[in-house]
Amino acid sequence: MSNRKPSIYIPTLYFAEGLPYTIVKMMSVVFFKNLGATNEFIGVVTNLLTIPWTVKPLWSALVDIYSTKRSWIIAAQLILSILIGALAATCLTPWILSAAVALFVIIAFASATHDIAIDGYYLDILGRNEQAFYVGIRNTAYKLAWLFGSGALVFLAGKLAETYGVAAGWATAFAVCAGILLALVAFHFLYLPQPDSVLTNRTESRLTFPVFIEVFASYFKQPGIVTIVIYILTFRAGDALMLSMAQPFLLDPASAGGMGISTASVGIIYGTIGTAALLFGGIVGGYLVSRDGLKRWLLPSALLQNSAILLYWLLAVIRPPLVWTAAVNALEQFSYGLGVAAYTVFLLSTVKLDFKAAHYAIATGMMALGLLLPGAVSGYLQTALGYPTFFLLSFLAALPGMITIFFLPLDGNDSSLNKDLSETG
Repeated sequence: MSNRKPSIYIPTLYFAEGLPYTIVKMMSVVFFKNLGATNEFIGVVTNLLTIPWTVKPLWSALVDIYSTKRSWIIAAQLILSILIGALAATCLTPWILSAAVALFVIIAFASATHDIAIDGYYLDILGRNEQAFYVGIRNTAYKLAWLFGSGALVFLAGKLAETYGVAAGWATAFAVCAGILLALVAFHFLYLPQPDSVLTNRTESRLTFPVFIEVFASYFKQPGIVTIVIYILTFRAGDALMLSMAQPFLLDPASAGGMGISTASVGIIYGTIGTAALLFGGIVGGYLVSRDGLKRWLLPSALLQNSAILLYWLLAVIRPPLVWTAAVNALEQFSYGLGVAAYTVFLLSTVKLDFKAAHYAIATGMMALGLLLPGAVSGYLQTALGYPTFFLLSFLAALPGMITIFFLPLDGNDSSLNKDLSETG
């Protein structure tokens, strides 16, 4: 194994993984809103754009069987930088909306493939104890990409739009994204080490139908799989509803029940104290789970994460000043970082046998499906119910997933994790 440090390349990999998703799922929300799209359009389109992350298990075995995950990572990042550069150019054309939607679709498929490669590489390059330790760091880096896109770059687009127009502002923001990914291509080409045992180099294998079935069957044969699947599909339902409408809520005028905050101010809220809170929450979550195990922290972290949804309900009811809105966002970011760290360790614990990238893609694909379905109807529900009732419904939607935690097979996962930790003492 190379002496190159995971503490350097794990954050850069997961920042690179999170940035394209941020463009498709989060920046697109503000982008469409600035172009005058309705909440119904935003809710449907931005959630349908996540379908590639839902169906990515269908081609995940390709990443396990052909070439190396390192090669897949570098190739996908290069393609993504080109596609996002094209998106920036599209903003300056008369057909900005339709062309942007088409490019978002292509970016989503490339990004989903990129995710498979990075997650598989993470499982190959790190031992189980390191996986648990770095989960908070990887999730924080991923969410920092969210905050960089929905914070700094949305702020940039908003400020430039005030002088040069919406199209020019967004063209610049997307161009910055493309440049960052291109720089990461160069860094990862030079710095990423190869694992000691490269299980992905199965040059003697071919993705036949029996192999494809073997990949899927081996995941679904593990004990407690029915409860595991229910948990993965339902746990983030509340998140899916709330997060889909959080930014429209902040941007909508008071007459529509929103907070009436400018695009630039939304960027500041997401990109300043929220960033620090997320960083702290993700690191704390990863540390606690690696120290005490999933059984100790999965439920408490879930309670904190999903209870934070009620803070948006309070915002919609009380409508406090901007500083309190920023504080609520920071607390939500901290609880999100803590809760998703534990959730991610659980997903990692379900990966079995040799098909690491494919198995983790199955787990995260089910997670994406659980986000897609409620998120797709979020705009219609918000319009019908109004923001206060909608956020209350979002919290209630999180309850089934939390109840499922009581029935998960956590003892086996904890014993495996604790064994790995004790061996490195």
